[in-house]
Amino acid sequence: MAELDEGLEAGGVPRVLTFGTPSVGEILAERYQLEEHIGNDSLGRQLYRGIDVILRRPVAVVTRYPGGESAKEMLAAAVAASRIVHPHLVGVYDAIDEGERAYVVREWVDGIALRDIVAQGPLDAGRSVAIAWAVTDAVAALHGTGMAHGNVHPGTVLVAHDGRVVLTDARADDRATPETDIRSIGAILYCALTGYWPHAEAGTYSVPDGVRDESGALQSPRQVRSGVPAHLDSLISDLLNPDMPLPSAESLAAELASFGSLDEEDLAAEEQGGRTDFAAFDSASQSTTPPKPAGRKLAVGVVGLLVLALAGTLAAARVLGDPATPEASPTGGSAPSGTTASQPAKPAGQPVEFKIDGSKVRIVDPQGDRSEVKDADKAVDGDPNTVWKTERYYKADFGGKKSGMGVWIDLGEEKQVANVQVSLQTPGADGELRAGSQDMGSGKNQDQATVQGYPVVNARTAMGSTTVFTGPEQKTRYLLVWITKLPKESNSSGYRVAIGEITVRVQ
Repeated sequence: MAELDEGLEAGGVPRVLTFGTPSVGEILAERYQLEEHIGNDSLGRQLYRGIDVILRRPVAVVTRYPGGESAKEMLAAAVAASRIVHPHLVGVYDAIDEGERAYVVREWVDGIALRDIVAQGPLDAGRSVAIAWAVTDAVAALHGTGMAHGNVHPGTVLVAHDGRVVLTDARADDRATPETDIRSIGAILYCALTGYWPHAEAGTYSVPDGVRDESGALQSPRQVRSGVPAHLDSLISDLLNPDMPLPSAESLAAELASFGSLDEEDLAAEEQGGRTDFAAFDSASQSTTPPKPAGRKLAVGVVGLLVLALAGTLAAARVLGDPATPEASPTGGSAPSGTTASQPAKPAGQPVEFKIDGSKVRIVDPQGDRSEVKDADKAVDGDPNTVWKTERYYKADFGGKKSGMGVWIDLGEEKQVANVQVSLQTPGADGELRAGSQDMGSGKNQDQATVQGYPVVNARTAMGSTTVFTGPEQKTRYLLVWITKLPKESNSSGYRVAIGEITVRVQ
């Protein structure tokens, strides 16, 4: 809905401002019957699945208490959006202010949000561009009326079960500008390709923050994962760079449309160092008139592209934005009667999560007394609340007693590792990803041989709550997440690392 994430985006505790609750079964304006309470958003607005009793079609109803001045922005955004009929914009049917409450009636979309799609793994370049093109085309239509969307993020970009990409929840306030919309489209591309959102704040958003280097700078998609075409990577970097000039939405849509003919052979050539013709991107900021044939080509092909990727997997996931509370999660509740919510298919050739066998994980501690080598399986059990942790030390360098400790992982056979994600309960640790071809065995001497024999793939200082290490270029069977400096605990004067989850994605 119009400001579903305002409380979250502000970086504070989500604000719940609920003043009342209509009854399920109640008919609003003698027309819109409330069928099911989905939940409340961060502003206390109440989300319902309903039905238009006159036209007998499903609707989404967003109510706000009180109405009047406090609902002015919500109603203004709805009225403005209702004047635009576009295949990639959610339809707005009604906006009513009753004084003590106001409500907006919109198209009901059975589908899944981009945030939930990427939670299962990032998308390939073709599908990422197809989604971004649809969003850009919708934004261009809004900009053509003098209106900006102001709320483009992974929770407001939906893929319906029929493959249609829909942008929801425009926000009518002073913060909504064409420039912020275009920057956000760059972030949508980044999110689709990597599974990360470059504007997220730790603990306040359902998609993890973009991957950053040790200086805090955002890493490009090609640094996060393999297989991203160079010119697409450059385009995203330019869109996210506040110092770079921006194309218009219409121009950007045209440039994205030039990817309409990109196929798997093109992607393979790019990955192998071959040259793929992405020259159209070089003129994105100079182009003012989109090439209509290219635009029409993608407009026809986008649904087919997404249907091939996601058909049969998206039905019945109810999406109304990015809620602030668990009860508002559209994918957290039961599916509508007679349907089953499914997970999106993972595109062939893209990184997928590898299920790690907990029995093939151990702690490497060459300088310890073996008291900290238990519970290694808790770092790979799929539950971030169960952790492997060190003992408490009173200096970040393990009290001057050790050069490091780590978690060793046996993948069972050689794999092409795309990346390794490490989630910490307390950020601030220094760490390395190492890889090797031999199991040195368990014990102090064997652990020392493991550390010495496994070369460093890459290293991070001051790791965040979630840190992604790019995998080695060559296939490997054995990995070592090696911690060299402990973070300071927030509730004590000591230092310790607690690893909640290690996630390995393979090609």
